[in-house]
Amino acid sequence: MSTELKAEFVNAQAINDCLRSADAPEPARVRAILDHARALEGLDFEEVAMLIGVRDAGLLEEMFAAARAVKEEIYGSRLVMFAPLYVTNHCVNECTYCAFRANNKELVRRSLTQQEIAAETKILVEQGHKRLLLVAGECYPDGKGLDYVIDAIGTVYATHSGRGEIRRVNVNVAPPDVDDLRRLKAAGIGTYQCFQETYHRETYAKVHLRGPKADFDWRATVMDRAMEAGIDDVGIGPLFGLYDWRFEVLATLQHIRHLEQRFGCGPHTISVPRLEPAAGSEFALRPPYAVSDADFLKIIAILRLAVPYTGMIMSTRETAEMRRKSFQIGISQTSAGSRTDPGGYEHSAGDFNTSQFAVGDTRPLDEVVREIASMGFTPSFCTACYRAGRTGTDFMDLAKPGAIKYHCEPNALSTFTEYLEDFASAETKCAGEQHILRQMAAMNEQQNRIAQPMMNRVRAGERDVFV
Repeated sequence: MSTELKAEFVNAQAINDCLRSADAPEPARVRAILDHARALEGLDFEEVAMLIGVRDAGLLEEMFAAARAVKEEIYGSRLVMFAPLYVTNHCVNECTYCAFRANNKELVRRSLTQQEIAAETKILVEQGHKRLLLVAGECYPDGKGLDYVIDAIGTVYATHSGRGEIRRVNVNVAPPDVDDLRRLKAAGIGTYQCFQETYHRETYAKVHLRGPKADFDWRATVMDRAMEAGIDDVGIGPLFGLYDWRFEVLATLQHIRHLEQRFGCGPHTISVPRLEPAAGSEFALRPPYAVSDADFLKIIAILRLAVPYTGMIMSTRETAEMRRKSFQIGISQTSAGSRTDPGGYEHSAGDFNTSQFAVGDTRPLDEVVREIASMGFTPSFCTACYRAGRTGTDFMDLAKPGAIKYHCEPNALSTFTEYLEDFASAETKCAGEQHILRQMAAMNEQQNRIAQPMMNRVRAGERDVFV
């Protein structure tokens, strides 16, 4: 087991000092920062604090335009699709904002059997999903511990229906030690995801009352253990609404820089969840630091400019309208057709009394895909990089000089074509084919030479075509 670390990288004094000194920055300074961000080199701590201090409506629009430009340059039109798969809502922690907390008597508890996990996976496969995020509360059934999660990963990968299959399982489970993280890697996970919730120690102690999760340092240093275990794709993020979002953004940046300095690579993804209503939680109904829609979009733009090569995830916590806006300025991955309760896909509407939180966008995958394509984005079901070994520093070595686009754009179109051929409604297939024609016309000759033969192979019946 790894020597336990302290999360000394979270420096609250430095954050507070920086926020005080960077309030209402001069427009010329802000524009210089935006010019720097467009060079795709990221932003330093003080530059991010300056952008946090921007209030002028005109400057905010310039910030959004810069974020759009950065996203387009790195990610092109693609938007990666996934779905969460909740396998148990049993939990030993007492987190005041979460429906899964141990003492919540309103929650109906359920842990899925492996047969039920296979049934839920089959539903998602038949919708067209290729990538799942496996989620579990911190209490596994039958005393099996992490074996339950590892068995579930194997069940998901083994479940096929027709031409459909899950090609990548990411996991969001309680922070293990290094040995168990090695076991997760050996089970074939893609990204290991774990949210700190809040980087503010005092607030963390107030909202995490009991259970293993009450240990701030053990949770905050899990990404160190993951990278020690050889998992170089990790996902982090605060839960906005527990504390001042400005603090959380800068603390997230401190965490990223710590991982970069220690391991040469930061997180693969950053998630930006906002606190939503949860069954049996008065706290979740009245977040003490509720984030407005305007500030939420500002958060997304700032993070995109600060860490340009890191994927940003938007969940279906948010409404369809907020999700549409976020796709334009920074989000590169999104869930669709999500349920946040074990067995939720069996019941098409989900069940709030077994769910972790309320879902803001309940539309099915097909409808979301159709809208995304109509907006000019390519819904991507690609899982190639993980299986081809393009992870961690290897991914960054391709991303930073811009070479990754010669993999990602063709792979996105290939997997989107596969979705259109196998799963799309007639209306969505029509919208998708129109988008592909527009996208091919906009791509350069080299990308066309790669993408067109791949799509031709898919239309001829081949599957899982990638470069």
